[in-house]
Parts: sequence; C-alpha cells; structure tokens
Amino acid sequence: MKYYNLILLLLIVVSCQNFKNQIKKEAIARVNETYLYKEDIKTLVPKNTSEADSVNIVNNYINTWATRQLFIDKAKLNLTEEELKEFDDLVESYKSTLYINAYKNAVINKAINMDITNQDLETYYDQNLKNFNLNEELVKLRYLHLPPDYGNIVATQRQLNRFNEEDVEELGGKKNEYLSYSLNDSVWIKLEQVFSKIPVLRKQEKTKFLKEGKYIQLRDSTGVYMVKIKDVLKHNEIAPLEYIKPTIRQIILNRRKLELIKKIEKDITRDAVENKQFEVYD
Repeated sequence: MKYYNLILLLLIVVSCQNFKNQIKKEAIARVNETYLYKEDIKTLVPKNTSEADSVNIVNNYINTWATRQLFIDKAKLNLTEEELKEFDDLVESYKSTLYINAYKNAVINKAINMDITNQDLETYYDQNLKNFNLNEELVKLRYLHLPPDYGNIVATQRQLNRFNEEDVEELGGKKNEYLSYSLNDSVWIKLEQVFSKIPVLRKQEKTKFLKEGKYIQLRDSTGVYMVKIKDVLKHNEIAPLEYIKPTIRQIILNRRKLELIKKIEKDITRDAVENKQFEVYD
C-alpha cells in the first residue's frame, strides 16, 4: 500500500509539472498531438510591421505549419515501422553530418593558410599543364562601337590600329562619344563574351577574323564596330597562367582543406583514445 501511495504521489507531481510547463508555453495552434507555441513565432514578424501585415504573416505561417504537420502525421500513419525507422535514421544521419561539417569548417577557417604566392601558382601550373587545355577560344582585343553618324572614322581607325601612347590618350579622352568600348587589350576574354558585346561578329567566319593582329570594321543598324585582335588562343591550346590563376588558387585551397580535414579526423580520434573517451571492446 505504501508503494502504491508513493507511485500515485509521483504521478501527481509529474502531472503537475507537465501542466505547469504547458501553462508557461502558450499554444496558438494544434494539429493532433503537436502544438505550435507563441514563442515559436516570436521572431517571425519584422519590426515596424503594420498590424494588418503582422496578422497576415502569422496566419500564413500557421496555415503552412498546419499543412506540413498534417502531411507528416498522414505519412506516419501510412508508413511501416521499418520505413519510419529508415527515415528517422536518415534524419539523424543528416543532422550528424551538419554538426560535423560545421565543426570541421570552423576549425578549417581558423587553421587554413589562405596565402597563395605567385610561386605556388606557377609551380602548380607547370606541373599540371596537360590539365589546362582550353575548351573554347580566348582573345585579347580592343574595340570601339561608334554611332552611325560618327565623324573622323578614318582617323579613329588609324589610332585604334596603331595604338601608341598618344593614340591611347586621345581615344581614352573621347569615351563619352562611344556607344561602348574596351581599350584594355591585356586581358584574355572568352570569345562568347566578345560576341555578347559585339553581336555583329557572330555572323562572321571565325577563321577569317580570329587572327593575331587582325583589324575588323563592321557596320549594322546600331553603328560602326572597330575591332583590333591583339592575340588569339584556340581550342585545345594550353590556357595561359594569368587566365586560370583563380581556378588554380581554388584548387590549392581545396587541397589544403582536404589535408586539414584528414589531420582533424586523425587528431580527434587519437586524442579521444589518449583521454579514454574512445575504446573498442574485444
């Protein structure tokens, strides 16, 4: 009888405690045995939102939450125990992966050496030349897109072709007269990007204009295009280092990250064994 009274007393205490917990958390919606509490949406509505908008935001959230929960409950009723366990395992695995990756990323961000020298880039480039064949054409060029009624066509053509210091200065001083332009011919550009800037070129045979030192002058309804090809790299040629530096930089960083991850995994296991946190029983 004493044991019975003791158990009854414990049940009453637990029930009271659960009742107090429910009072502390104010429910605003319910789907079967699952509740949505006021504290769950306390950060939902941005500051300075009008009352009408606040009501709409909360109502939309509640309806979305309810629909989602109803689907979950229906799914649980229609899935077998084996399927439910499989999904629970997948959820637990995904959650564990998120935790692990967050920890690894935090350690890597603190420990990784982000400094990559030009020597690093050149060494990797030289050792992996066979991996840097181009799958598209690259060009260095300068061009002007001039209005249809532009004057001094001949003089401008001569300056763009010759392009000495005086020509560069004079052409640069007339930028507001051009519809578009690029006078920086030291950068490699994808041919497809050139076509987007100079669409009239797309109609031309590549073999005719993709030549080092080639000058092209074309006209369409928008005006006159003057194009000077400085250099060309064709499909399957080796990409120049300056063009693929960003790619090599990322490759080197990814390698360093992988090396750090291997070290982290090795260290965490070794430390756990040394500190008696990890044991394998026979």
